[in-house]
Amino acid sequence: MKNTDDIKKDLLTGSHTIAVVGLSPDQAKASNIVANYLLENNFRIIPVNPGYPEILGRKCYPSVADIPEKVDIVDIFMRAEKVMPVVKEAIQIKPKAIWLQLGIVNNEAKELVEANNILFFMDQCIKQEHARLFKK
Repeated sequence: MKNTDDIKKDLLTGSHTIAVVGLSPDQAKASNIVANYLLENNFRIIPVNPGYPEILGRKCYPSVADIPEKVDIVDIFMRAEKVMPVVKEAIQIKPKAIWLQLGIVNNEAKELVEANNILFFMDQCIKQEHARLFKK
C-alpha cells in the first residue's frame, strides 16, 4: 500500500485543475497566497466565491456545482462548520480529491468523501505539501 506522501505526489502530478473554494481577492489572505502559488506551479485554478465576478483575473463561480468543466481537486478555505454543503456539492462533480486547508477539521466530511471513494485531506495546506514534496 502506498504511503500518504506517494498518494499526494501522484495526485498533484496527475492533477491540473483546482477549484479554490472561498478564494479571497485580498492578497494577504491564505487562500490568495495559496492560489497564486498553484498558478506559479502550472496548476489551473478556478475561483469559487459567490461575492465576486472574478478573482486573480479568472472567472469566479458562485458554487462548485456551477463550474462547467472537470475539476481534479476541490481545495476548501472555509470554517469547518460550513464545509458540509460544499463537500456534498464537490462529491457530485467527482474530483480526484477534496482538500480542507490547514486548521479545517471535519470528520463527518471525511467519512462522507471516503465513502464515495474520493481522496480526502484535511488540516493540511496544499501549498505546503506541494512545496515539501516537490521542492526538495
